[in-house]
Amino acid sequence: MKFENPVILSDYSDPDAIRYKDTYYMIASSFNHVPGVPVLKSKNLVNWKLIHYIFDELPFPRYNKVCHGDGAWAPSLRYHDGVFYAIIPFPDEGIYISSCKDIEKGDWSPLWCLIEAKGIIDPCPIWDEDKCYLVVGFAKSRIGFNSMLGVYEVTSDLKTKLTDYKIVFDGHYTQPTIEGPKFYKRNSFYYIMAPAGSVKTGWQVCLRSKNIYGPYEEKIVMMQGASKTNGPHQGALIDINENQFAFLHFQDMKAYGRVVHLQPVEWIEDWPICGKIGDPLLPGIPYEECDYLIDLESNYSIPVSDEFDSDELSLIWQTPANKTGHWYDLKDGITLHCVYADEAAYKALNLTPNLFLTKLALPSFTVHTLCHLHLEKDGDEVGLCYMGSLYAYVCVKRIHNQTYIQIRQGKFKQEEDVILFEQPYGKSEIEFFMEYIGPESYRLGYNEEVYHEVFTATPGRWIGGKYGIYAKGKESEGMATFKYFRVDEIK
Repeated sequence: MKFENPVILSDYSDPDAIRYKDTYYMIASSFNHVPGVPVLKSKNLVNWKLIHYIFDELPFPRYNKVCHGDGAWAPSLRYHDGVFYAIIPFPDEGIYISSCKDIEKGDWSPLWCLIEAKGIIDPCPIWDEDKCYLVVGFAKSRIGFNSMLGVYEVTSDLKTKLTDYKIVFDGHYTQPTIEGPKFYKRNSFYYIMAPAGSVKTGWQVCLRSKNIYGPYEEKIVMMQGASKTNGPHQGALIDINENQFAFLHFQDMKAYGRVVHLQPVEWIEDWPICGKIGDPLLPGIPYEECDYLIDLESNYSIPVSDEFDSDELSLIWQTPANKTGHWYDLKDGITLHCVYADEAAYKALNLTPNLFLTKLALPSFTVHTLCHLHLEKDGDEVGLCYMGSLYAYVCVKRIHNQTYIQIRQGKFKQEEDVILFEQPYGKSEIEFFMEYIGPESYRLGYNEEVYHEVFTATPGRWIGGKYGIYAKGKESEGMATFKYFRVDEIK
């Protein structure tokens, strides 16, 4: 039985994962999108199910507005002494922790601050006898330097910092842009697995030492080589059993985001070589197809469509800012209210907090979503969008007591979106349409009419492109009810 990489063709960037009993749990970055820090589970490391998120809102007032690329960066997941811990860096606020005793139930605690600081990122703890240490990276945009790794000593409950960080590795000369470290211990070695060389073209490094503070030896354990997988790095070293290990990592696939790959691991002279091994002295290269590492079939999957037939919002939906008002109701579909945020959000969709967005998850696909219109006031608007650093959307808007269909486009840091097409629209319902033509283009339309322009699909800020539905307005009185959101793969 074979699997193909990526095992998740979707933007679950900076994955970290652990095994607990016979189940594997993974978390990933969510940046400014909420609910934040997704939790997924798997029985075989190939098929994954999204089960919940660690927090419902970002615990800082500035995230009531859209802050592209800020928020929850590369977290780590660990289990110690009966407790699951999520260690989550906020590059402008510090290192925050949430814990739970039942990861299936997801009874995560409110976030607490372990380290208040700017530019301390990518934290991962290790417990060693009666002590606990935290390895971190550094964000040059906030702290003024990068390409180094540091270690703090903290209390075992991750409540208190005991020491300031000590630099344990400087990668400027041999491993530039080293970051995203993960701590492990095996036999008598402490290991730090860390990516270097940048997201799009980098490689996976392993450091090892018999002292927590080093000095650390270094070895590149995986790189692209002759494979098609660019930048294979940053992820989780996972023990399947005492003698078998795996490595989950990401690959930057532009509009699809940072998708998740799975590689076997072979220990050679106490180094974890990841992927396909030729010369054992050289790094492994990524498998594009590989035998299952755990010979177990699973029906786990992450949905892409939504019939809006539940009394809870599907886990596929995130918003790019905290929900700060009455944005939606779930009854006979999802009713989105035409909420006004501020004038900047009204003019530019990428600054609109009340977008309901989902991740790209198929190579090529169509989207059909039926919407019943209840637009009451001038400025009321509802639509279907693709959102990246460049974006476009099809919408219905109330202008001078008349309803119009529009197609608009915009880009980050542009104050007002541009109207490409406009004509009166007199019906009380509309089926919005998008056709995503892999790998990086899409078209928009409505009621089986397709607009002629092909738009370029781009990623967002540190994330893949997303698409979804929205409603907004000037006086928050109108609304629109979406009856379904159907995504079909184009074979």
